[in-house]
Amino acid sequence: MFIQGITFRRLCHARDLLHEIHDSISIAGLAEQAGISQFHFIRQFEAVFGSTPHQLRIQARIERAKDMLLRDEASVTEVCMDIGFSSLGSFSSSFARRVGMSPSDYRRSRRGLTQVQAQLIAPGCYAMLAFLPAEAFRNFGEA
Repeated sequence: MFIQGITFRRLCHARDLLHEIHDSISIAGLAEQAGISQFHFIRQFEAVFGSTPHQLRIQARIERAKDMLLRDEASVTEVCMDIGFSSLGSFSSSFARRVGMSPSDYRRSRRGLTQVQAQLIAPGCYAMLAFLPAEAFRNFGEA
């Protein structure tokens, strides 16, 4: 499928708008901005980016939710509403389908990991010292 340069730029702009989860522009509005019909817009968008505009918007919201679940103390319901879902049930099922676990399970499992990783952070050169044999530590005064 051949796409003109201006159409490609407009599709890229539409993709950027879809990543902004708080912008509630409709797919029809994006197609209108791109200057093509809604159905042609969806077909071209999927051909160029590999997913439909709706799928891309949902994925961007799920990624934002993952970040919020790890960083914020907000409840799962607050995260759901903040990222633009209108129903906790649809958010939880979409999240579980794409991530493989429920939002609360994701928070529980990842928070423990990030806390452990934060305690284990050390420069690579120090971390490598733990794996060197004892003979590696000699007196460098003789060199």
